[in-house]
Amino acid sequence: MKRSLLFALCLCVAGVAQAAPPVSPYDRVVDDIVARYGLPGLVVGVVEDGQVVYRRAVGPLEVGRPERIDHDTLFKIASNSKAMTASVLARLVDQGKLRWDDPVVQHLPQFRWHDAWVTKEMRVRDLLIHNSGLPQGGGDLMLWPEPNLFTREDIVAGLQYIKPAYGFRAGYAYDNLLYVVAGEVAAAAGGASYETLVQREIFEPLAMQRCRVGAFDRGATGNVAQPHVRVDEKYMPGNVDPPQVPAISSAAAGGIRCSLDDMLVWMRNWLAPDAAQAKWLSPGQRREMVQPRTIMPLGSRRVRWDGTHVYAYGYGFRLADVDGQWTVSHTGTLSGMYSMMAMLPDKRSGFVFMINGDADEARTVLGEVLMKQFTDPASKPTVAKYADLIAAESAPATSNKPPLAPTEPRMPVAVKPDDKRVGLWKDPWFGEVRVCPEGDRLRFASAKSPKMLGTVMQVGQRWLIDWDDARVDLEPWVDFDQGHMKLAKTDPAADFSFDYEDLDFTRTGACGK
Repeated sequence: MKRSLLFALCLCVAGVAQAAPPVSPYDRVVDDIVARYGLPGLVVGVVEDGQVVYRRAVGPLEVGRPERIDHDTLFKIASNSKAMTASVLARLVDQGKLRWDDPVVQHLPQFRWHDAWVTKEMRVRDLLIHNSGLPQGGGDLMLWPEPNLFTREDIVAGLQYIKPAYGFRAGYAYDNLLYVVAGEVAAAAGGASYETLVQREIFEPLAMQRCRVGAFDRGATGNVAQPHVRVDEKYMPGNVDPPQVPAISSAAAGGIRCSLDDMLVWMRNWLAPDAAQAKWLSPGQRREMVQPRTIMPLGSRRVRWDGTHVYAYGYGFRLADVDGQWTVSHTGTLSGMYSMMAMLPDKRSGFVFMINGDADEARTVLGEVLMKQFTDPASKPTVAKYADLIAAESAPATSNKPPLAPTEPRMPVAVKPDDKRVGLWKDPWFGEVRVCPEGDRLRFASAKSPKMLGTVMQVGQRWLIDWDDARVDLEPWVDFDQGHMKLAKTDPAADFSFDYEDLDFTRTGACGK
């Protein structure tokens, strides 16, 4: 009797010991998103009521190499850098070194706008809220594709030549250049470079130990995720970092790198700051950061999926109601890396993830499924549900996109020595390009953007540039009108950072000069 009871007890204990641990709902989401989109790798972190409840790292640092991603892996956070840039300015406001309503020219006398009145009226706060009148992504070709030779001085000087798309403070259009200007305002007011200020005002006081901005030694730093691009439906490394990672002019708009653990520190600082974090920024400036400043267009998908009524931009953050709950968020997109951070302040909860691959749709789906865990778990959100909804939207029968002009068949342009389209051309902010013969081909080459190098092709009656580097994945049409050369995206709905339409070249000479 005693022996049987002991045997049964042993079986019971053994069964408990061998039972599989419960699967987190977040694990299912991560597994499903990787499987659905074949992602190279990602990290995901979740905070609930001020506490980190989930961390997950999946995939290699670089496809084809054995090193794996972990919680300390550095990712490009891209435009999630904008909130950090705004926070540097907020810290300087707390220190009395500038005011949000200071004229930009007070700190940067060389600043010029297309309109002289706006030059005088542009305030520091205007640099952060996308209501300047710049066209969407205006001037981004001074930032990307990377690497290029445009300096921050070039960017500040070039702004005056970019024609506004609408009136000053008259509407919303996302831009990056004014965040670069904001970084230079911070440097002028703070008495140090932008990179030094970010280290001094954010990384050090918040103990975000792995974050990097500016130049660094890749080998000495270690554990750096590499970006990936899709080629023939597969991810391959693209824009891989050199051994000595250089500083970039676009740092204030999207050049910071952080680990998952660093980003969780950053997020908790906003959701549930500890005593030390609470002293980092005054309550007044914390409120300033997340006030709605510029109303953003409200897309039909956001209304259908989330019941959103208000969508606005603050200082480096997007603000919206989702299923009746207030959210503060931002995304990041940069050269083969995607990220998202989203917070629900009233719940002291949120999530962050970073993907080391081009993953626009995957980011949308993952962000929506994770958000619904907080705002509408009863709807049983799954990756399949939202991926299928997007697929249905994109189906030819339901898509409202007009058909694109064909880019095939194509052949190299026949070079004619007396063709006035051949020669040296200059845009006032982008600088000089060459449209000149090399052997039996006509080649396009930018003086300051080395990756913008390609062969000019004939497609019907139009010219098109076939870039040498397949990772510069958006080809432009080349058109000529009354002595001007202009470029246009072959897909008008493609990434706005390829702002070809903002260029206006005039011929400056022949190729031999």
